[in-house]
Amino acid sequence: MRCVIARFPFDLTKSGVLESMKGIKPEPVTGDSVIIGRRHSPKQVGQVITRQDRRDFSAGEVLRAMAHLGFTCRILPESTPARIESPLQRASAMLGAPHLSV
Repeated sequence: MRCVIARFPFDLTKSGVLESMKGIKPEPVTGDSVIIGRRHSPKQVGQVITRQDRRDFSAGEVLRAMAHLGFTCRILPESTPARIESPLQRASAMLGAPHLSV
């Protein structure tokens, strides 16, 4: 299958990718990844199959190409930003809600 990664066309096959990744120790996953065999591989897959520097392509380009070839891709959900409370809000939450007397 013809895939474009970093503005360069590549003719990739699933078996070719599997062969290229044989014997390559996967790096720790810190973001999106592709499952090749039983291992999760991050952007490292793109570097191995294209022989280009990782700065030349995005993880999204590699994930799209691998998904088209039939590999399972894992995309980490974006984390929600931590809620910043003022000292007054924090103290109020520690004391609890006020009780209304009737």
